[in-house]
Amino acid sequence: MFAALRRMHREWKGLQAFKRVPREERQVVFYSEGKGYWSHFEPVFRALQANHDVPVLYVTSAQDDPLLLSPPVGMRAFYIGEGSMRTLFFSTLDVDVLLMTMPDLQSFHIKRSPFSVHYAYLHHSIVSTHMIYRAEAFDHFDSILCVGPHHAEETRAREQALSLPAKKLVEHGYGRLDTIIKNGNPGPLAANGLPIQVLIAPTWGQNGLIETHGIDAVRPFIESGLRVILRPHPRTRKFASATLDEIAEQYRNEPLFRLDEDGDSNASLLSSDIMLSDWSGAALEFAFGLERPVIFADVPRKVLNPDYAQIGLEPLEVQVRRQLGVVVPTDKLNQLGDIAQAMAADSEKWQATLRAARQRWIFNTGKSGDTAAAYLTTLINQ
Repeated sequence: MFAALRRMHREWKGLQAFKRVPREERQVVFYSEGKGYWSHFEPVFRALQANHDVPVLYVTSAQDDPLLLSPPVGMRAFYIGEGSMRTLFFSTLDVDVLLMTMPDLQSFHIKRSPFSVHYAYLHHSIVSTHMIYRAEAFDHFDSILCVGPHHAEETRAREQALSLPAKKLVEHGYGRLDTIIKNGNPGPLAANGLPIQVLIAPTWGQNGLIETHGIDAVRPFIESGLRVILRPHPRTRKFASATLDEIAEQYRNEPLFRLDEDGDSNASLLSSDIMLSDWSGAALEFAFGLERPVIFADVPRKVLNPDYAQIGLEPLEVQVRRQLGVVVPTDKLNQLGDIAQAMAADSEKWQATLRAARQRWIFNTGKSGDTAAAYLTTLINQ
């Protein structure tokens, strides 16, 4: 009880500190629902500082967000939690621009402010807007920073189908992808005599690979002598913790296996030859960013909008699966080791295919931060 009271007091102090910032200094505000989202904001922030000298107010719901202790030059950081103080923050917000990665504005308890705030949505996944998100997830934003042409096409199709006001759609790109490309040396890895490394990075939910198949998604690789890193979605730890614990215990003394639960780290991604995924957006980041192929376990689609087919567009994550790798039925998971080795042996062919797919589907590769920063500055003091 006392811990909860202390946390609420800290959240209240964070909200009050934010409100004490003079209105003329509340131009660009980033809202982060967790510390794992900084990789999406960072390229935009860096470009705002380097190209426009625009300071940023960073508001986070994560009490352990490292930016609270050491924000970079040009940023002031505030903690508001994810309870009543966050609700109050949104309902009384008076700023020029709010950039956020959290969808569903206006759908639940997070509402638009009565003040004249421009709400800009920054996509935190490459996947399409209309299948794994709720139907109204993006309806109440003023601007959408689109990753690629699929986001623009889907948004316009929904607006036309429901006679919604047209939003400003920005041909943005994907900052996290730019960082992966910059740091990851795209293409096949130099093996240095080590076994192939497979990164298992599925999504979460009742149809997720770990939730439905657990250790059967790991065992075939280990039995084939391959190195395995299991990087579960943070929500898998929350909702399927027992399954993760079972896998970790089974391979506790296995040198080929490692469990990685650092959701904001790219180290496991950058060092892996092959990814095993399902419907996770991480698969697109891996394939487009590193030009390395993905094995897609064919679990049922992750659907939060049962009416997604009504706009007549196939979601990107469905369209590109066989461009980015191979699809494996769940009754053939025992073949995963052989499949991974065959794909790694053909890595140069995959590299060319994946590079072409990235050029087709992603805006402004390498320049997304500059594009977003230039756009956001046009919204200040409108």
